[in-house]
Amino acid sequence: MSTSDREVFIAKAIELARRAEGRTSPNPLVGAVVVQGGEIVGVGFHAQAGAPHAEIHALRMAAEKARGADLYVNLEPCCHQGRTPPCTNAIIAAGIRRVFIGILDPNPQVDGKGIAALRRAGIEVETGILAEACRRLNEAYCKFITTRLPFVTLKFAASLDGKIATTTGASKWISGEASRRFVHELRNRNDAISVGVGTILADDPRLTTRIEGGRDPLCLIFDSHLRTPPEARVFHAASARRVIIATRREPTPQERERFAGVGAEILSFPGDEGGVSIPHVLRELGKRDVMSLLVEGGGRLGAAFLGNRNASPAEPLADKFYLFLAPCIFGGDAYPLFPGFGIEAVGEAISLRDTRSWRLGEDLAFEGYFTHGDER
Repeated sequence: MSTSDREVFIAKAIELARRAEGRTSPNPLVGAVVVQGGEIVGVGFHAQAGAPHAEIHALRMAAEKARGADLYVNLEPCCHQGRTPPCTNAIIAAGIRRVFIGILDPNPQVDGKGIAALRRAGIEVETGILAEACRRLNEAYCKFITTRLPFVTLKFAASLDGKIATTTGASKWISGEASRRFVHELRNRNDAISVGVGTILADDPRLTTRIEGGRDPLCLIFDSHLRTPPEARVFHAASARRVIIATRREPTPQERERFAGVGAEILSFPGDEGGVSIPHVLRELGKRDVMSLLVEGGGRLGAAFLGNRNASPAEPLADKFYLFLAPCIFGGDAYPLFPGFGIEAVGEAISLRDTRSWRLGEDLAFEGYFTHGDER
């Protein structure tokens, strides 16, 4: 079988895995394809934590045709007992002849052990097929499973001169309809979405996912002094999504009761010069199996996620960045992207890697990954 054929079937596995984006945490996105004589005889994907894994669905569909067939999967099959039995056992029992894998599973309980189990059973294994695409697919999982911290994405819309609101604070809508649709896709993929209390007070957003079949992620509000009004629209979405308010002070019993009445949980954290300590919040989210966090603003919260500006160089607390530039100019003293954050030397600037840009309607979309530590 040619390299291109292998890539075609791994690409199919990736396509299948994407059907469950935003729904598998804390598990990875996995798709599987069983191929017999060059024809697909079984497919599957992991739909949610606790449900059968992708390999199991694909093997069940293939039934007897799985014997002597090839299995294509974007992530190394598991070999440990979790909520479901090891996939390696099912693969061996089905009589699969060869297994083609995108990337190894960085989970310390797997990480090569699944491949070793298959090889001990006499199954041929090949890895590294469309590896970069497979890593991107599970970028949140790969970070979370090794650090117990969520993968953080910053998202902003701005004018051409880098303003996120006018001099009066108006920001609806800076970006066009195509960009806003893309943002709803981002919300659908992420476990949680976050804004600062300033955004709640200025815009009163719903922070819902308005696409067909979408689901509303957990909503996290950074609010040092507990100024969020209980009547804010974010608490009154049609879905039963959770809302957490991260604050620096201990709420009164009356405040806890009032917010509990609108389905919100108040969590108190230590503070730092920028407000609520973001590292403490991220660790708490990790304990709750929140694998990915989308930060939508405002500017001060975004600046806080860029890290300690007194460090040299600054170390971002975020992993990925999206910027949607609209073809307009606000000028003057309009609200900048990252107020209060500034570096003195060009060489100390926060840099991004693996960048790309594209048109979204009349807007220009930008995507990149923050460099950390020895990546610089």
